[in-house]
This record gives sequence, structure tokens and C-alpha cells, in this order.
Amino acid sequence: MNQTLAGPDGRLRCHWCVATPDYLEYHDHEWGFPVGEDRRLFEKLCLEGFQSGLSWRTILAKRENFRAAFANFDAGSIAKFSEMDVERLLQNAGIVRHRGKIEAVMNNAKRVGELIEKEGSLAAYVWRFEPRPEDLGKPQTASISAASVALSHDLKQRGWKFVGPTTVYAFMQAMGLFNDHAEGCAIRADADKARNAFIKPA
Repeated sequence: MNQTLAGPDGRLRCHWCVATPDYLEYHDHEWGFPVGEDRRLFEKLCLEGFQSGLSWRTILAKRENFRAAFANFDAGSIAKFSEMDVERLLQNAGIVRHRGKIEAVMNNAKRVGELIEKEGSLAAYVWRFEPRPEDLGKPQTASISAASVALSHDLKQRGWKFVGPTTVYAFMQAMGLFNDHAEGCAIRADADKARNAFIKPA
């Protein structure tokens, strides 16, 4: 399969993003651009967990519903959710109604608080797992890496759920911990520029 396809404006992009305008917008302005904000990182980890077994298109279409249902992914607020909230969310047709995934978000919100106490911030912690350039293969040829295995293992050791190495790899791709835009993709240079200007959280 070609790694790039022409978008509606004729510019070559990663082949997966030209299927729908939502994907195109997400690809051009979010995917692969570095993120250093705890809330956004936590949101993405949660949404990648919900995606497990589903398509990202399904999750992206429901993203605003997820934000409304989960207090805009404010971990402190979600950590206070109760069993009543689980039942409420299971009735919410605007999200993925999967008890295990809902309970994982609530569990992981508590783990965020513990992690921040020890590491300073979720962002500082996550970016310590940024892979070295020499450890990266050709763009979009992998679904797992040594860095995603390491981060997944460490999160699980800390009690996180629904953070397998494939889920974590997709999270690292999307949050710009490495640039996985295809060679020849018109947005690859933009992502590189953003990464070069990015100040890593410490």
C-alpha cells in the first residue's frame, strides 16, 4: 500500500487520513504534533483505551461526547466518580458503553494523582519515554516499539489499566513523541518543526 495519497487539495498525506474530513483535520493539526499538557495527554490515553477493538474514526466522532461525559478529562474530577457515575455512563449512547473501559478511566484518573505526586506531572513522566531517533524504524511500519513496551509496562506497574503496548504506541504517535508521518506526507515537515520548537516538560 502507498504510504501517501493525495488529499482534496492535491497535497500528499498519510494514506489513512484521506478517508474522511474529520481524519484530515485531525491529521493536519493534531496527529504527531508534540503535546505537553497533562489534560490532553490523559484524554488521549483514555480515548486510545476506548478505541481498543474499534476504529479511531468511531472514537473521533464521539470525542466531544466523551469530553462532556468525563468532565473534560480532568483527572481530579474523574477520580471522584462513583459507581453511580459508572451506571450513568453506561446509559450514555454518545460514548462507547463498555464497563471495563469506563472503570479503567476512573482507575487511571486516581493513578494520575499518584504519578504527579512522584513525578511532578504526567507530561514530564511521559516524555521521559521519548524514543531515540536511532531506535525508530521507517514511518508507519510498526504498531509497537521498545519505548511503548517500556511505558506500557511502567504504567501497569503503577496500576494503570487498558494501557497495552499497542495502545501506548498509538498514543505516543499521536502525541508527537516521535514523528510517524509518512515520508512524502506534506505535514511531516510541520510536525518536525513543531517538535524542534517544543520544550520538553521537566
